[in-house]
Amino acid sequence: MANDFEFYSPTRVIFGRETEQEAGRLVRECGGSNVLLVYGGKSAVKSGLLQTVKESLEKSGIRYQELGGIVPNPRLDKVYEGIRIGRQEKTDFLLGVGGGSVIDTAKAIAYGLAEPEMDVWELFAHTRTAKKCLPVASILTIAAAGSETSKGCVITNETTGEKRAYDDNLARPRFAIMNPEYTATLPDYQTESGCVDIMMHTMERYFTNGGNMEITDAIAEGLLRTVMKNARILHDDPSNYEARAEIMWAGSIAHNDLTGCGNDGGDFMTHKLEHEMGGMFDVTHGAGLAAVWPSWARFVYQCALPRFVRFARNVMGIVMDGTDEEIALAGIAAMEAFYNSIGMPVNFSELGIHPTKEQIGEMAERCMAACDGHTGSAKKLSVQDMAAIYRMADE
Repeated sequence: MANDFEFYSPTRVIFGRETEQEAGRLVRECGGSNVLLVYGGKSAVKSGLLQTVKESLEKSGIRYQELGGIVPNPRLDKVYEGIRIGRQEKTDFLLGVGGGSVIDTAKAIAYGLAEPEMDVWELFAHTRTAKKCLPVASILTIAAAGSETSKGCVITNETTGEKRAYDDNLARPRFAIMNPEYTATLPDYQTESGCVDIMMHTMERYFTNGGNMEITDAIAEGLLRTVMKNARILHDDPSNYEARAEIMWAGSIAHNDLTGCGNDGGDFMTHKLEHEMGGMFDVTHGAGLAAVWPSWARFVYQCALPRFVRFARNVMGIVMDGTDEEIALAGIAAMEAFYNSIGMPVNFSELGIHPTKEQIGEMAERCMAACDGHTGSAKKLSVQDMAAIYRMADE
């Protein structure tokens, strides 16, 4: 049975070649006059994208300051640095030029500037909710996180090792510029990690026990098949523009909530389990998801067996006869084979981490603390369950 839902996706998308040249005009149309440019500092600079964006802002008479050096698993100290710059320069608009880490950082800075008397980390610690947020926009260079059109952002507190998410429609980007050409210089590992993240955003909403809609399932299954097809293409032909365009658009659709319409809000435990891995070991997010998902799936599949059977049939193309349990397990195994085919890990050893018993216990405890009462939909997990999934991934 379908759940009632509200779908809200206000971000204006400008997609295709040379769209980055429209940045200044779009910021001006959104009321921005003094921009903080947030970026990583490597591909955005080397590709010439950042310079093009600056020239576009200057042409539109928009002032700007810069905050570079954003890294994967973006750090709270950079958020605080951006807030300091923004206060000093009276920033009124945030523009993230990069991937999810950059855009997430821009969102967090926007929260901090809008409520300067408050500590922005309190949002991620879930001790308060935001009342205001400065306008944010995105120019995407990595197809993965979906942050370019989503309400979410994830920040790592490097002091405590906590990696935490905060979701609020206040931070939905006003616009998202997407030129697939700027993803072509990414290393294959990063491209394929992004593909896994895109798929997982869809799968987290797919494996539920709280109601579903046929049309939403069809959209989700089509998206997953499309990403798998084009991930394989890019693994062999990284310069393929059409495949990059498909992946880039899939990334936005996967995380703007469309693939969750009518369900119970999704599971998202694989993401939460991986956040603790990222906080402790600083692993690449998509690769971490690939490494822990098979263990999560084998731990919970019997509690959501119809969903796993449907996934095996409609996404992984399993046609064998057998019991529902055999079909479900065949689907999980097929996904593992797909991950390996694009160079992604399916366990901790392949990911390159070897947590101790104590570290596994600590990750499980932190994961439970971060769940804020939501511990899954396919199967509600206890802290012992979380530890067991980590152990399975480490075997």
